[in-house]
Amino acid sequence: MSTTFESLGLLPELLRAIAEQGYTEPTPIQAQAIPVVLSGRDLLGAAQTGTGKTAGFTLPLLQRLAPFASKSFSPAMHPVRALILTPTRELAIQVHESVRTYGKHIPLKPFCVYGGVNINPQITELRKGVEILVATPGRLLDLTGQKAVDLRQVQVLILDEADRMLDMGFIPDIKRIISLLPPIRQNLLFSATFSDEIRRLSAQFLRDPATVEVARRNTPAELVTQYAYQVDAAKKRPLLAHLVKTHDWSQVLVFCKTKHGANRLASQLIRDGINADAIHGNKAQNARIRSLEGFKNNTVRVLVATDIAARGLDIEALPHVVNFDLPHVPEDYVHRIGRTGRAGMEGEAISFISSEDRPLMSAIENLIKKKIDRREVPGLSESSIRENMVESREERAPRGGGGGRGGRSGRGGGGGGGRSQQPQREAQKPREPQQPREPRPPREPQQARDPQQARDPQQQRESQREAQSQRREPRKPQGASKPQGGREYRDNRSDRSPPPRPRDSGGGIDFSKPYEPAATAASEPAGGETAPKRRGPAAAVPALFRRKG
Repeated sequence: MSTTFESLGLLPELLRAIAEQGYTEPTPIQAQAIPVVLSGRDLLGAAQTGTGKTAGFTLPLLQRLAPFASKSFSPAMHPVRALILTPTRELAIQVHESVRTYGKHIPLKPFCVYGGVNINPQITELRKGVEILVATPGRLLDLTGQKAVDLRQVQVLILDEADRMLDMGFIPDIKRIISLLPPIRQNLLFSATFSDEIRRLSAQFLRDPATVEVARRNTPAELVTQYAYQVDAAKKRPLLAHLVKTHDWSQVLVFCKTKHGANRLASQLIRDGINADAIHGNKAQNARIRSLEGFKNNTVRVLVATDIAARGLDIEALPHVVNFDLPHVPEDYVHRIGRTGRAGMEGEAISFISSEDRPLMSAIENLIKKKIDRREVPGLSESSIRENMVESREERAPRGGGGGRGGRSGRGGGGGGGRSQQPQREAQKPREPQQPREPRPPREPQQARDPQQARDPQQQRESQREAQSQRREPRKPQGASKPQGGREYRDNRSDRSPPPRPRDSGGGIDFSKPYEPAATAASEPAGGETAPKRRGPAAAVPALFRRKG
């Protein structure tokens, strides 16, 4: 007997919302998780992405909070009673939409907060009152630091994609958030994969939890067809464009390992005539939302994403997932291909494998315990590229005989032979004997040069001075021609003569002669007058040069 939503004991308001979405039977994770959550017990759930895991905790959460629903506008009537933590903004938006969809007939107020946008509108909305809060850890800590949200009345704590939170290092933030919650509450932990690290993490947060596991550990969905193309790294982009155009793919989710690589690949696909867009952490939140909406509405044909940005993408009937770059963590491969093959729909997971990616693919195959089929595209696979390289070498090799130089380019007749020697080659023609060269005429003997005679040093210096004087610009003589200004050029410096050296008119001392301490008697001047008698060296110094005072 199959399980129905009515048999799970859900409220009529919830059954009405489920019917409006077109669902008639619960998925395995929903059938096992809903009764446990309604009982108030802690839960550790492991299910692949796309198995209905979000509705598995959203439906019983809404039913547990339904008695507190109120249409009052008072913020005091709408405290935060349920807290859902997600690792990424995209996953937070998806969970918030699920809460709004299934709870639209119950007067509960859900709200979503995440980083990358202005915090002030979020503060304003939180102060109006919110009962179900979906948040990323970083933004929630910012809001609690500003006293914008009160978590003291939280009754249910849900950790979604706990394995990704563990990988992204959110565990310290989660511990800080848990310290703000009341000690008595219900805890739910969900993960796409169920590893030993998740079990150790659950031992810290959960109290005697019930375990729900609907799939084998680290196994992809059975409805996903997996295969890979062996291709050179430089041919990955042409191969992707070829597959999209040849098979007329309408929705393709492509994974790259870097943000810059995602932008570059999207730009190259646009140049190839394929409508593509990129989504990663560096893009603004509004731009990411527009990219997702365009991809869901089929206006964007190829969406290139990184691992973190693609977490939480909820796209119904996604047919194709392409691993342009293989992940370094094998578990991420399960997350990637979990975007397709959802809710009973078939999907394809295609991987591009270059020579550098072979160890990564071996690790993935060891994890999922399955050998992934290899396919090739003529002209783009590694084997065809190697064959083309060999053929191009053979075409470049010389094939004919002749007397010229042989080599790789085959110039000059090609008799020398190329590097590649093929057994099926045509027989080479024998070389023609080279004719002897004509002898060169003998060179005329060079005349011996006369050795230079040694110059006299004095004669050499005189010749240098003469050469320097010839290089100097001759001075213009007096009375030269007038320039354009009308004034006559005249070098007055040539008329200047050095001033005469001062002489002592009184003592008759000639300064051109060396100084003698013993001054001679002054000569008598004309007229018979006797000169004043002077004594000592100061008497020989003229009055002009005497020191005053």
